[in-house]
Amino acid sequence: MTIKNSCPLIIFLCFIMPPFVFCDGGMHSGPSTQILHSFQEDRNGSIAVSVKAEHATSRKFWLHGSCTSKDISISQSTTSTSGIPQFIVQIVNTCVSGCAPRDIHLHCGWFASARIVNPRLFKRISYDDCLINGGNPLASSQIIRIAYSNSFMYPLAFKSAKFC
Repeated sequence: MTIKNSCPLIIFLCFIMPPFVFCDGGMHSGPSTQILHSFQEDRNGSIAVSVKAEHATSRKFWLHGSCTSKDISISQSTTSTSGIPQFIVQIVNTCVSGCAPRDIHLHCGWFASARIVNPRLFKRISYDDCLINGGNPLASSQIIRIAYSNSFMYPLAFKSAKFC
């Protein structure tokens, strides 16, 4: 193949290969991925966790450069099997563009807990409006983790935030 004949191939590869080289559907996990945690726990048992992942790739290289509501991840799990059920909520900023969304609000109904929740991390302001991290920015990969106790799991969902 001569250089003259390879020009269309090179152009084709320039348009087809970047998504495979620069994009990934998620985080790689395995022996080469290390995660460093920084915990801040208060006397109520609520924890703010900062996570730094090394040797990990992210999905956002080819997408837009700013953060959206899809970058705020909210997950819940059950931790106790006896007595009043206990639930763990984790709120994570998965945006890798360096933007730290602030004034994050969740839909939370009449959220209440038999266990004290640190109001600097999670506070119900009014019906169906809970403020996260006191309105302060949530850094990239930062995790807000709270535990609450109630007879049922509250459905929590993203409501609003101010993005960069």
